[in-house]
Amino acid sequence: MNPYPIQQPDHKPKGLLGPHMKGADALVEALEREGVNTVFAYPGGASMELHQSLIRSKKIRTILPRQEQGGGFMAHGYARATGKAGVCMATSGPGATNLVTCIADAYMDSIPLVAITGQVYQQFIGKAAFQETDFFGMTLPIVKHSYLVLTAEDLPKVVKEAFYLAESGRPGPVVIDIPKDVQQKVFEPFFPDELEDLEGYKLDSPQASDEELIEVLNLLSKAKKPMLYTGGGIISAGAHEELKTFAELTGLPITHTLMGLGVFDPDHPQSCYWYGMHGTVAGNWAVCESDLLLCAGARFDDRITGVVSKYAPKAYVIHFDVDKSEHNKNVHAHFPIRSDIKFALKRMSHLIKETKFEQPDISEWMNTIHGWKKDHPFKYTKGEHITAQEAVEVLYEESEGEAIITTGVGQHQMWAAQYYRFKEPRTYLSSLGLGTMGFGFPAAIGAKVARPDKEVIDIDGDGSFIMNIQELATAKIEKINAKCLLLNNQHLGMVVQWEDRFYESVRGHTILCDPENIGGPDNLDAIYPDYIRICEGFGIKARRVSKRADLREAMKEMLEADEPYLLEVIIPYTEHVLPMIPQGKSAMEMLID
Repeated sequence: MNPYPIQQPDHKPKGLLGPHMKGADALVEALEREGVNTVFAYPGGASMELHQSLIRSKKIRTILPRQEQGGGFMAHGYARATGKAGVCMATSGPGATNLVTCIADAYMDSIPLVAITGQVYQQFIGKAAFQETDFFGMTLPIVKHSYLVLTAEDLPKVVKEAFYLAESGRPGPVVIDIPKDVQQKVFEPFFPDELEDLEGYKLDSPQASDEELIEVLNLLSKAKKPMLYTGGGIISAGAHEELKTFAELTGLPITHTLMGLGVFDPDHPQSCYWYGMHGTVAGNWAVCESDLLLCAGARFDDRITGVVSKYAPKAYVIHFDVDKSEHNKNVHAHFPIRSDIKFALKRMSHLIKETKFEQPDISEWMNTIHGWKKDHPFKYTKGEHITAQEAVEVLYEESEGEAIITTGVGQHQMWAAQYYRFKEPRTYLSSLGLGTMGFGFPAAIGAKVARPDKEVIDIDGDGSFIMNIQELATAKIEKINAKCLLLNNQHLGMVVQWEDRFYESVRGHTILCDPENIGGPDNLDAIYPDYIRICEGFGIKARRVSKRADLREAMKEMLEADEPYLLEVIIPYTEHVLPMIPQGKSAMEMLID
């Protein structure tokens, strides 16, 4: 008996009755019917049937990563670059558990992901069989939904439900765990064309009422220091054009989270770019000083708020979110509204034109914000050696701001966001909620597969890059022209920064080379490991730069290469990411110099 039954409708839904086939073939057919064209999959004993079926598919490209986490983050890159669910696959036991970090990452950043795992034969479940884990149970806290498919006939509907759940509402990861005997069973599958009602889940998107939206506009018209704060929900909803229209109609200054990079042109006069721990002074101070804060598609993460008691203390908070569980979770919302944000922004723009909306007189407030922007831009000092900021800035100039950028996690992640000015959504792909090192290069591979028309570059640090360095082999063998700008300072830079600021520069295992002979711009012979020779072993073209005079020409060479390429830039480890809001402080206490 299936303990997790699929809800059967009272009537037979529309669909296709297929010929007799194995469960594995039915799964692949169902994936094809969902429009899947790429699966990132590493085989093993419990998933071999699935791979045998994938081989026969004429519509799905199966890409072999060199480790399951690499494959999971490739699926992330695909999903983040397109908005469509990325698909990764692994065998049971350690293969599945290597996907846990990827699934948690998708859950934190609201990324649509379908993770398919093989499972041991049903007769061995719960008996500590070889390569058995309770993957259904262990992933429950980090998914939108999990399926343990114990009846082969359920497979087509499970797949259809999984993609709907992953991509609708607030996107997120869905797990499909399939025992080997279910994969092997021969049956006559039924492929539904449409979904019936899902128990506990509405198929329609929530929409704010006109009464709620008119009240929002009334509140805006009376505000003296309003701010519009947006996040990744704008990108998930495909609402950046609606955001621009609404912002310009109201005249509101706007800032956003790192998840929202690209939703609004940073050169627009109303833009304060992004805010948070290392964001703009103008964005942070404007939110902190606001009297009305309209939050659209964001969740008041701790890297945004700092100490909650000091966060926007004078603001009346309006919070739009499709997920009502986010209302009042971190910051009290005076006016919480559950709604699809694309609908809400579009409808408010119509109501502005239809009603006698009075644009607030915020000229004095805007003058103050423009003053902050002028006085406190992102800045760095050019010294003897190339800095990470300079390298990112040169990449931005040479790529004309047109590339998709992925990152690892650390200082380079923040510098990428500061100095590569993102003007389009889905061009800054980074692990932001979970903060997973090793994310950058496999995500670049997945993004390049999804967007072969775009230049895709991983801006990475040596600490993050080495965590999934094996995926250089995937890029080479699969002929995926993802590239990496490796900013090598021989240290775990962000942790070193905190050690310098708060721990009297005591190094707590943050040096990645020989502590007695630290490599750097003045000691190139001590650089460890030798990434150029590593790339040579993988058959990847690579170049090292340590002199400013060589930087721009080397950047052009990387961009012009029609193959995977690594450009290593040696930088000093003494540079800090600024501005910075220290723990326990408010935005008004951020470190600027």
